[in-house]
Amino acid sequence: IMHLPFRGRLKLLVASLTAVILLTWLYLLAGNLENGRSLLLSPCLSETPEARVLERAVLESRVREMEEENRQIRLQLNQLQGTAGQPADGGNYGNAAWGASADTGPEDVENTAEERANHTECPRSPTVLKCELVFFSCLIHVACVCAGHNASRDVVTLVKSILFHRRNPLHFHFITDAVANQILSSLFQSWMVPSVQVSFYDADELKSEVSWIPNKHYSGIYGLMKLTLTKALPSDLTKVIVLDTDITFATDIAELWAIFRKFTDKQVIGLVENQSDWYLGNLWKNHKPWPALGRGFNTGVILLYLERLRRIGWEQMWRLTAERELMSMLSTSLADQDIFNAFIKQNPVLVHQLPCFWNVQLSDHTRSEQCYTEVSDLKVIHWNSPKKLRVKNKHVEFFRNLYLTFLEYDGNLLRRELFGCPSQATSESVRLQGALEELDEDDQCYDFRRERITVHRVHLYFLQYEYTPAGDDTDVTLVAQLSMDRLQMLEAICKHWEGPISLSLYMSDAEAQQFLRYAQASEVLKNRKNVGYHIVYKEGQFYPVNLVRNVALRNANTPYVFLADVDFLPMYGLYDYLRKSVVQLDMANTKKALVVPAFETLRYRLSFPKSKAELLSMLDMGTLYTFRYHVWTKGHAPTNYAKWRTATTPYKVEWEADFEPYVVVKRDCPEYDQRFVGFGWNKVSHIMELDAQEYDLMVLPNAFMIHMPHAPSFDISKFRSSPGYRYCLQTLKEEFHQDLSRKYGAAALKYLTAQRNI
Repeated sequence: IMHLPFRGRLKLLVASLTAVILLTWLYLLAGNLENGRSLLLSPCLSETPEARVLERAVLESRVREMEEENRQIRLQLNQLQGTAGQPADGGNYGNAAWGASADTGPEDVENTAEERANHTECPRSPTVLKCELVFFSCLIHVACVCAGHNASRDVVTLVKSILFHRRNPLHFHFITDAVANQILSSLFQSWMVPSVQVSFYDADELKSEVSWIPNKHYSGIYGLMKLTLTKALPSDLTKVIVLDTDITFATDIAELWAIFRKFTDKQVIGLVENQSDWYLGNLWKNHKPWPALGRGFNTGVILLYLERLRRIGWEQMWRLTAERELMSMLSTSLADQDIFNAFIKQNPVLVHQLPCFWNVQLSDHTRSEQCYTEVSDLKVIHWNSPKKLRVKNKHVEFFRNLYLTFLEYDGNLLRRELFGCPSQATSESVRLQGALEELDEDDQCYDFRRERITVHRVHLYFLQYEYTPAGDDTDVTLVAQLSMDRLQMLEAICKHWEGPISLSLYMSDAEAQQFLRYAQASEVLKNRKNVGYHIVYKEGQFYPVNLVRNVALRNANTPYVFLADVDFLPMYGLYDYLRKSVVQLDMANTKKALVVPAFETLRYRLSFPKSKAELLSMLDMGTLYTFRYHVWTKGHAPTNYAKWRTATTPYKVEWEADFEPYVVVKRDCPEYDQRFVGFGWNKVSHIMELDAQEYDLMVLPNAFMIHMPHAPSFDISKFRSSPGYRYCLQTLKEEFHQDLSRKYGAAALKYLTAQRNI
């Protein structure tokens, strides 16, 4: 049927509907023959009273089945005529697009008036037009309020747990501040999960709605914003599941969505009873909580029937409730939860109580053990405690392991397609698929070329980041990249460089959590807030070194950047010296790349030189060497170390083949060429392009950096041991030269000539 033209499909469905109605009528007529005898039962059986009861039950069951088939065919007609093919709103991310009104769950078969108006039912067993029904009728909407760096990390674990179990398309609605918006929008764009759509809403625009409410809870003003969702979310969105960021799913979220169909006509909110004694007021002497119905309800998991809430005037009702209670309570203690509970106390008919396993609350004063007897009972785990994994619960180790599973789970595995149906691809996924199809799988360098078009997940600002721009427009960010085996360099770099730093870390999900624990335990790192840590998640068989560098470069937020490597320690005071050099050399109005001379030590313990004079003395004594003097002299020879020894003013040097100095440039400099992965030519190609763009290479006379020893990387080992690796690197070099010539014309011919003369 999917291969028929639209008009043909429509005619076929109309004919099917007519035939089913006719058959139903004939069947009912047959069922009402003399003595009520059914065609399904033999005459002898139908003579007894028990048989007649059974006969009637079978008949009623069959009628219901026929009615359900009729309803599904009507739904398919509606899908063909209206809902199917509606484009998604612009500015959203994902690998599928759906109509805005498609918001009914997989078990939602009871056809209320508002549901019939929206045509959003999801059939239990769609056998016709399966893919269309799945994508347009089973979309589940999830909303979260997320603000700041820590909440952005938490929400990723929540999303992983949902994606792991889900079998439905999802639409996430995030109420975010600017920080969370930047982090999550970048993450979902690069994650590219099929059948997931994401929308963002500016929390700043909602602050005025709740800023008048004093709140003692650590969540602050953002802890009150769930009250505003009827206003914040699209007006045609009828239902949504609202979740706190400290939630972990242990089952398919579609099961929770299906509970909407169990609401009575008057119910508008679904909640789990509070599992602590907070609202009973007996936790300590003179404890006076907000009013609540019995134990009250926890708002970590909420089913909001938005359409009905708008109809009853939710915005006015919760405001009146809050104003009335604040006259005596003065402030909220549990943010939105207090106001929801006071509202429910006055309007108990509006709440649908969810089974408690939909919000197993883990904190020191809960009775969550009463919610489950078997592991299979668990649906949603709520870590509603600032102490997270250290709460008092006899099964906390089990819950902890469940949480850690998703915390460290490889997010790349969640990019799987759903249902065996093709996703409605985004332009980016179409472009990537086209690029992949153009590759020759028989090419010896296929793996290198594929790496260039691989999209890596990126989590920006993985840790808290605070930076106040300098007022004189001379600020410089140190830009570098690293993997897990260079983690020990971070503390030393922070001691040597007091300015802002932008670091990209190439890690797996599990390694990222190890890094988090390392950083939080380090007195040096946890006190430095002007370091931006950006996680680029591992994928593929090569280290995408230039892609990782570019992530750090793009997210530097100062006018100038110092492009370094993490295994170098800058001289003490280099940050201030570079800022002065920026002014001295008028970098704001000229194209210059300031070269910081590089040296190295072969000793793991080094008394770091405090001045140029001390460094020269160590150089003469053989404690230090010019960088790669023993193995790759040409990489830094054009720096002219002999001249640098006596220089007192900056001097210009000319580009030479294989020159790869560490430089200070404007932030809008060319990015690194991402075809170069692993070891070889990743910095050389960048300096070549700076020269092609006519940057002057100026060596700074009183600046230096020192390379610290470490074990060889895995990539350099592959380069040394694999002829195929070296062949492909040479091939990529030649292709880079060709691209450079096309981009910069005849001026780029000197690079090709220089390479041939080596």
